[in-house]
Amino acid sequence: MQTTTPRQSAPELRRRLYEILHHGTIGDRTSRTVGQFIVLLIVVNLIAVTLESMPDLADQYGPLFTAVEMLSLTVFTLEYGLRVWVAVDHPPYHRLGPHQARLKFIFSAMGIIDLLAVLPFWFALVVPADLRVVQVFRVVRLLKLTRYSAGVSSLLDVIYAERRALFGCFIILMGATLIAASVMHLIERNVQPEKFGTIPAAMWWAIVTLGTLGYGDVVPVTTLGRLVAGMTIFFGLIMVALPVGIVATAFAEQIHRRDFVVTLGMVARVPLFAGLNAGDIADIMRLLRAHQIEAGAVIARRGEPAHSMYFIAAGEVEIELKDKRVRLAAGQFFGEIAALRRARRSATATAVTRTSLLALDAHDLHALMDRDPRVAQRIHEVVRHRLGRDIVTPHGDVVSEELDEFEPPADNPERP
Repeated sequence: MQTTTPRQSAPELRRRLYEILHHGTIGDRTSRTVGQFIVLLIVVNLIAVTLESMPDLADQYGPLFTAVEMLSLTVFTLEYGLRVWVAVDHPPYHRLGPHQARLKFIFSAMGIIDLLAVLPFWFALVVPADLRVVQVFRVVRLLKLTRYSAGVSSLLDVIYAERRALFGCFIILMGATLIAASVMHLIERNVQPEKFGTIPAAMWWAIVTLGTLGYGDVVPVTTLGRLVAGMTIFFGLIMVALPVGIVATAFAEQIHRRDFVVTLGMVARVPLFAGLNAGDIADIMRLLRAHQIEAGAVIARRGEPAHSMYFIAAGEVEIELKDKRVRLAAGQFFGEIAALRRARRSATATAVTRTSLLALDAHDLHALMDRDPRVAQRIHEVVRHRLGRDIVTPHGDVVSEELDEFEPPADNPERP
């Protein structure tokens, strides 16, 4: 038994590290603390690289900047090595072998960013190099925020989702640039041959004009040329507004989906909150926290303390019970009684697809009940009523599995 323990513990340790680094379980304090520390370290790096470019501060606080860099290099190198090791447990890589999974991560976009955040600095320690060039790579660490910032991640998702529309805007801009440059070349080529003598030369004027920058280094001098320039400026305003409008609208929609602006009806469907008035439900809604869960990620694991109940705003969740598996879709919820009683999870919940969840933390729920005895009384009445009458709704949580004395009814196969 002693010889097999290390073999058994290594996969468990790897899985636990994966959960910490990839925010595997909602409410995991260790994962949240590690993520916050890395975000703080990234911000400190950006501040340090900015201040270090000032000679006076570099001379005065040089040892401090060096200490920050050495700490960052150590932490980011350890993080990169661990991410390569735990890539085997990444759900999209499950079908790959260990070596293939790790290579997949290494050559992924985030893997390359993580590598660029540390590799140039290790080279600088052993190979003579221009430190000013190496320091520029510290700015690459800003891209690591994509993994830890929901806002940055949402913006990149929006850009990717609207890539076709944005590419169309780019094509239109290039066409407008070519047309404006060609027209201005015909009008101004004899007057200003050094600036408008060729279409490529005139394109510089067209680009800065359509971009509404107007540097003033190249300007038309003829009346007709100024008329064309005025029309180009008006068209440029439209060209700038078009992609900005596309991204802004899509980003707003993405934020709404991520923050899950939940209607009163969605929360009111929870039997635990039955009978509460609109004001009480609004108080509960303000406690909800949004989470985006990747496909294959574990939301709650059997045997863990129950710290939250969950609403499924979008996606699909699979509840693995002792004898069967049940899938819940958008609009359903689970974990209400476990969170109320602070019991242990009796089932493992896994995201089948990329899932948008709203979590109601048990601590917040109990704080609300302590703050408002009327809400607490109503919730306890509902619980006693449900247990007394063996009421189990098809949209409820895993009540029958989470309460030892309560067995699930045989006539409800949809009930988890």
